Amino acid sequence: MNKEMKLTGKDLINIGIYTAILFVLNFLAMFTGIVPTLWIVLPGTTGILTAIPFTLMNLKVRKPGAILIMGLVVALLYFLSGQFTVLLLATFVAGCLVAEIVRFAFRYKDTFISLIISFVAFCYGMIGSPLPIWLYGDSFFAQIAENGMTQEYIKTLQNYTSFNALIVMLISPIVGGILGMLISKLLFKKHLKKAGIV
Repeated sequence: MNKEMKLTGKDLINIGIYTAILFVLNFLAMFTGIVPTLWIVLPGTTGILTAIPFTLMNLKVRKPGAILIMGLVVALLYFLSGQFTVLLLATFVAGCLVAEIVRFAFRYKDTFISLIISFVAFCYGMIGSPLPIWLYGDSFFAQIAENGMTQEYIKTLQNYTSFNALIVMLISPIVGGILGMLISKLLFKKHLKKAGIV
């Protein structure tokens, strides 16, 4: 690997800063899950809220491994907060790897289309949170009942086990990711460039 493409201490600091911001916003999005309907589209909600730190990190660190580190740190923080599952780790890693491949394919150029595609892939990492509804079925509902979820909440979730609801969940990262990046672009134009942040 070219020395210029290796991560430096400064790069790791930048990744750490933007990952911390992204995690806080991601965690806030998780609270929307108290409403069953919003939990189904959680991957899209996180896309809307976390596009700015993701974009800033990619503008600051145009090197391989940055997105993967960001995703793994977020997964680790979820583990420490008690929200971690093996499935969430698997989807996070898969989403981050695809995002890394996209950035590499575009040679880390900051074109809007490359950022959108890589971010949408990154957003798919969050499907590991609602996916157990369809993947595990009754065993999942029994587990969340043991964890203290109300029967009313569980019954509402069970209404979303249809194939159509699964499609909505799988489409949500695309919609949320694109919308988040459009908001990010708007803010960059009006505020961030004037402030000299990017």
